[in-house]
Amino acid sequence: TCVLKFAVMSRKLKAVSAYYYANHLPLVPFAGETKNFENAFEVNTIHLSGLPLAFYSGMFAYAGWFYLNFVTEEVENPERTVPLAICISMVIVMICYTMTNVAYYTVMSAEELLASDAVAVTFAEKLMGNFSVAVPVFVALSCFGSMNGCLFAISRMFFVASREGQLPEVLSMIHIRRHTPLPAVIVLYPITLLILFLGDIYSLLNFMSFLRWLFIGVAVIGLIYMRYTRPDMPRPFKVPIFIPAVFSLTCFFMVFLSLYSDPINTGIGFAISLTGIPAYYIFIHCERKPKWFQKLSDSVNRSLQIILEVVPADQ
Repeated sequence: TCVLKFAVMSRKLKAVSAYYYANHLPLVPFAGETKNFENAFEVNTIHLSGLPLAFYSGMFAYAGWFYLNFVTEEVENPERTVPLAICISMVIVMICYTMTNVAYYTVMSAEELLASDAVAVTFAEKLMGNFSVAVPVFVALSCFGSMNGCLFAISRMFFVASREGQLPEVLSMIHIRRHTPLPAVIVLYPITLLILFLGDIYSLLNFMSFLRWLFIGVAVIGLIYMRYTRPDMPRPFKVPIFIPAVFSLTCFFMVFLSLYSDPINTGIGFAISLTGIPAYYIFIHCERKPKWFQKLSDSVNRSLQIILEVVPADQ
């Protein structure tokens, strides 16, 4: 109920902030300005080395497509709701993104768009004049709604991983009154702040997206493997086998191409992923841990339980 109320409030705020845009963006594509669309699909200037970052940047805009899968335990009738929600939301988002980009290129040239530090602000300055000062507020509200969804979904991923013994036990505990995975939510904040210090968004996209799409590709390969090795397993969500096959090949193609086009940032991402190997063997694979480590872990768990007012979910 709390999450639902918060989501409704967020949508209302974004609806109010988008009111002015809603009255202008749909009209822009019909303004008769088509010079910026000449040779729009010219491919002579496309370089293979630039494809990974273009792919990562484009898919970053659609990053919410897999978050719903993290919260299937919280969804009523997921067999029907999840596929329906994904299909409907993706169609709506694609239409909105297409209209927005058409509006941008109607008002701005490609050179102006590339030179702009904030495309929405430059667009508003050319179209709306002094009203452009309010655009950062609208962008912040949009980011606020996106952040709400990310925190809701990713915290549940941490919660389930902890429940399966892959992360510290305290992350699988819930608040005694609100019944939410409070520790799993809180742990995201220092991680987010650390990432913000990295500065350059494109470098961040490159080495973080390398990790994301590498593991997504591996997970989809696992899906294909289990389709053949365990054909009788119940599958509430099932698609033709060629879809995950093409998807995984695309993921690996972009991942390996990024190793060639940007080896430094990709190497950083690869090095970060390798740190998980010793951590896995020390904290998870090794069943007989030193007594001092187990004692310290129990002490930390008890202290955090008292401070955060959380208990194991089964209690």
